[in-house]
Amino acid sequence: MDLSYTDEEEDFRARLRDWLAEVLPKLPERPDPLDWPGRRAYDSGWQRALYDAGYAHVHWEASPTLRMIFLEESERAGAPYVGANFVGLLHAGPTIAAEGTPEQRARWLQPILRGDEIWCQGFSEPDAGSDLASLRTRARREGDHYVVTGSKVWTSHAEVADWCELLVRTDPEAPRHRGLSWLALPMDAPGITVRPLRTLAGSAEFAEVFLDEVPVPVANRVGAENDGWRVTTVTLSFERGTAFVGEVVGCRRVLGELAREARANGRWDDAVLRRRLGRLSAEFQALWRLTQRNVSEAQRTGGVPGAGGSVFKLRYSHARQELYDAAADVLGDGGLDLGNAWARERLSSLSYTIAAGTSQIQRNIVAERILGLPKGR
Repeated sequence: MDLSYTDEEEDFRARLRDWLAEVLPKLPERPDPLDWPGRRAYDSGWQRALYDAGYAHVHWEASPTLRMIFLEESERAGAPYVGANFVGLLHAGPTIAAEGTPEQRARWLQPILRGDEIWCQGFSEPDAGSDLASLRTRARREGDHYVVTGSKVWTSHAEVADWCELLVRTDPEAPRHRGLSWLALPMDAPGITVRPLRTLAGSAEFAEVFLDEVPVPVANRVGAENDGWRVTTVTLSFERGTAFVGEVVGCRRVLGELAREARANGRWDDAVLRRRLGRLSAEFQALWRLTQRNVSEAQRTGGVPGAGGSVFKLRYSHARQELYDAAADVLGDGGLDLGNAWARERLSSLSYTIAAGTSQIQRNIVAERILGLPKGR
């Protein structure tokens, strides 16, 4: 494991810092958090700026270390996050880059990098969330097309997406994990109905998606037919690998803001609270080092993150919840107003032990793939 940076990597960091310092003050005002068409336009505009400046490639064409540096420096500078296109940039794009044919890479990667096309994720179903292999959305083959019927839930940004990374069952007779396929679904295909879901915080970035005899070209399948579970594990490894780098940096920034607020409002006099913030500071420092370790490992193994991402995801999910619980203690009743960004983040933090694989699933992965324990029955 090598946690140091080369001269070339430090040069990349310095150039990126200079560019961010130049362009960020010129950005337009961010749209309302609930205006998803506006947010799509804003996020796509930022992605195009990255593309034109030569930084868009870092999401999957650069080394894992450069990707980590990019996310770290972007968060530190307060740059826009990937936003509406996080599925394309952090999940579907890397998967297509790793598993797609030359034709598929040529068709989909550049539009994602330019911000021209937005993707959503169609994995979870009403009865197949943590146990994803039990999904029931069917895709029967008819010539050069699949015909897809079923439903998906918690489909991020489906209301503004052009494409969906869709996991379907192509062989109902095969064992659960062996009859799945990974498809790129055009969201304007006939037979698709999108129904937004409103969260506790009032936002609607998730949706239910209903599929009624939807035609999808066989050419849109990434990987072999019935090999979708393996392809999906590649997708999930990216989702749990470097995708949270910027968020760890953001949590460390939030801790600094909480410490300053506690000093200003008198809560810093509470020794228990000071110890709590100090322990969280150590926690996120350790998570940052774990991220560096995972990136170093990915660099040695061809760029795809390994099972160490599950160790990170498991602890990060709970640490983020603890962080915003501490924020509530620092801010008092004023931090509980849903119009307050702190309160919205606190509610959002509750989802992290479920999103991107529940904590129970992460424990199973750690037990089986790292500790070598037998699979549960």
